[in-house]
Order: sequence, then C-alpha cells, then structure tokens
Amino acid sequence: MCQTAENSSWQNKSWQEECAVVGVYNTQNAASLAYYSLFSMQHRGQEASGIATSNGEKITTIKGHGLVTEVFCDDKLNKLKGFSAVGHNRYSTAGGDSIADAQPIFARYDLGEVAIVHNGNLTNAHKIRDELISEGAIFQSYMDTENLIHLIARSKKESLIERIKEAVTKLEGAFCFVILSRKKMFVIRDRNGFRPLSLGEVTNADGSKGYIVASETCAFDLVGARYIRDVEPGEMLVFSSEGMESHSIMSKNPYPCVFEHVYFARPDSKVFGHLVYDIRKNMGKELAKESPVSADLVIPVPDSGVAAALGYSKQSGIPFELGIIRNHYVGRTFIEPTQQIRELKVRLKLNPIRELIENKRVVVIDDSIVRGTTSRQIVKILRDCGVKEIHMRISSPPTISPCFYGVDTPNKEELISAKMCEEEVCKFIGADSLTFLSLEGLKRSISVQDYQYCQACFDGKYIV
Repeated sequence: MCQTAENSSWQNKSWQEECAVVGVYNTQNAASLAYYSLFSMQHRGQEASGIATSNGEKITTIKGHGLVTEVFCDDKLNKLKGFSAVGHNRYSTAGGDSIADAQPIFARYDLGEVAIVHNGNLTNAHKIRDELISEGAIFQSYMDTENLIHLIARSKKESLIERIKEAVTKLEGAFCFVILSRKKMFVIRDRNGFRPLSLGEVTNADGSKGYIVASETCAFDLVGARYIRDVEPGEMLVFSSEGMESHSIMSKNPYPCVFEHVYFARPDSKVFGHLVYDIRKNMGKELAKESPVSADLVIPVPDSGVAAALGYSKQSGIPFELGIIRNHYVGRTFIEPTQQIRELKVRLKLNPIRELIENKRVVVIDDSIVRGTTSRQIVKILRDCGVKEIHMRISSPPTISPCFYGVDTPNKEELISAKMCEEEVCKFIGADSLTFLSLEGLKRSISVQDYQYCQACFDGKYIV
C-alpha cells in the first residue's frame, strides 16, 4: 500500500544514512580488495570507513572517522589478515562523533563472532529497538543496523543462517546487509531492492575463484572483478568453503530507488541493470525535448550535471562547454557557517570561466534542486561573471518529499519544491527561466518496458 508524505508517521530523520558496502570472499588479499572497492565508492559516504576480515579463526575490525585513505594506511591493512572481508563507507546524520556509529559492527555471541555492514534504512528501527531495550538489550550506538545484531544473538535457532533468516523477516524498509562470520559470508537484499547490490567474481593468482559483492559495479572495475548479476530483491547469498548458495527468503516486490540514477550512483556504474551514464544522458535529451530554449551554450553544474548536459546539448544542438570548473580537493571546513562563509564555500568548489560565458545566454543543467540555496548562489556567481541570460534546467522532477530508504534528504519543510511552485523557485534562485524534467520524461529516460521504481521523493508515495 502506498502512503502519501502528508499521512506518513515518520518524523525522526536520525536514522537516515547513505552508504557503500562491500563483501569479499575466498581471495588471498581480501582486505586490499575491500579497501580499493571502498575507495571507488567514496562518493557514497565520507564520514567514516571500516573493514573487518576473517582468517577462519577470528574476525579483526578496523574503522575510523574520515575518508578511506585517511582511515587506512599500510600498517593497518597489514593487520587485516584473512580470506574474507566486509567493508563500509558511512554518510549519516545519526549518532554524532562516536566511533560506535561507524561500521562494520562487530559482536561476540554464543555461536562465535560476527561483523555486519548495512546500506539502507530500517523504517521500523525505533519500534524494534524499543522492544529490545524493554527486554534488557543494551545498545552501543544509534544505528538501526545494531538491531540485527541483537535479533541474531537472541534467536533460539541453532544455526547462523536460520537466525539471519528469522531476523530479517522482522525488518521493514531498505537494507543491503553483508554479514561476516569466521568461516562464511552472508549477503541479504530487502524484498523491494531499494538500494543497489551487485555480485562479481574475481580470479586469484592461483587460478581459483573468489567472490565480491558491492553497492556499485565501479568497485568491480577497479579491482578487476567480473560482474555476474545483481543480488535479487529478497535473496540471500551464502558463501562458504563449498561455494555460493542462493536462498529466496522474502517474496520479492522490486521498487528500486530512481534517485540512484538521478544523482547518487557514479555514472560509470551499472545500477539496477542499466549504465547510469546512459540514463543521465537520456534525461538531458528528454529535458531538451520538454523544455527547449534559445541559448548560446549548455553548461553543467559539475560533476553530477555533466552527462545530462551532454544529452541536452546533443538533442538541442546548442554547444556544450564546461563553463563551471569544480575543485575536487575542497575538504570539510569547521569555520562558523555565516552567510558569507556559505557563499565562499560554493566558490571554493565551483568556479566559472568568465571568458567563456560572459555576455552569453546559457542553459545550466543540474541534477536536482533541494533547498535551492546552492542553485541561488550558482546563479549569483554566473551573474557576477556577466552572463546575459541564465536558464536553469533540472534533469529530474521537483523533490517534494524526504526519503526514508537510505538517502539523506532534508525534512519536507526544507524542500523548496514542497513549498513553492516552479515560478516561485525560479524567482528565488534568480534565474531567467527554470524547468524540471517531468515524471513521464524520467520514465522515458530509463526506457524499461515495466517501469517500477520508487520515486517517493518526487511523488510522495511510499512503498513501505
């Protein structure tokens, strides 16, 4: 049953997180493969990173705040011995600065040791947590992922696989779990398949085969793995010394997140069976068909607007130029966030080429407008460079509702398109014109016969 945003009872956004997960099994350098996979998926989370490995006898976990390259050095990777590994990049508003809120989550229980990584958001996390606490459970973090540890540990089932099956049937929402025991690895994707998770194969130096699962296939490209297929919604994969087994543990009802195509995934990844780069170019083409305008240049807001801008340029015949250059080396700043500093931070990241755009009519392509403040600052920067006309074109529909399935979007009150019509948003950001891609244009861009995506952020209809 779909549920509109206005009727939704979810009010607390503290669980929201957007993350990357990786699992590696039966390889001679599991920690290294996990490290490079996380490096390739750094865009999915920059607040913390962690890796846990197993050598068959014990699990070793190292995690910390910061980027993958900041958390791990050679000395730390050398401590992560083993043939299997799980890893995680975290981007979350939950918990604060405690290292307990970084993953993997490690625990010892009656069957041994276990480490868990999770991408997604459990919509019934508070309910389960309250029930567990009332039964005497003691939580070490604010993460919804910790619920699974307690459910597994408290289960009366004799084997870990049966405990996992029992535990996940109690969970609602979005989840991709990779669970490492001392000898096995378990991979589970929720019945709706909200978040992406792919399966690959690696060839070891001795010719033997290993396995890798990751949130995006760009991880496979970096470590030389061969993409096999996506993990199916409702499927559990079990990796052991006997190979890989597949179990269908939930009836599947696929509703993958369309925002992965719009913004979140890397353009060189294959997500939900489609190359993201191609879909974003299609979005630009559809946008040009729906919202033509007379202009001299098409320029993207880098980097997420580049593919759509190429598509818009090709469809419209208006020349494409990189009129705004992005500085990729801007770190986090803790300067007091005054209005002056906020504007400076945009200029630190994005710098227009005056000689290219001065006295020009430009079409500016961006993937989305959330609060509108960044778009407003971009328009101001372009005006200061002498741009004659600014026509904003957004390669997705207006974002009118928050996400509860693992993407950290603001509360509805902070979403500008939930409060203003298109003309009002245009006036707020200061552009000469503004249009968004329609929902029908979005569907045509993905060009699948049976379009069945979660687009709650665009239509306010929640699957769970």
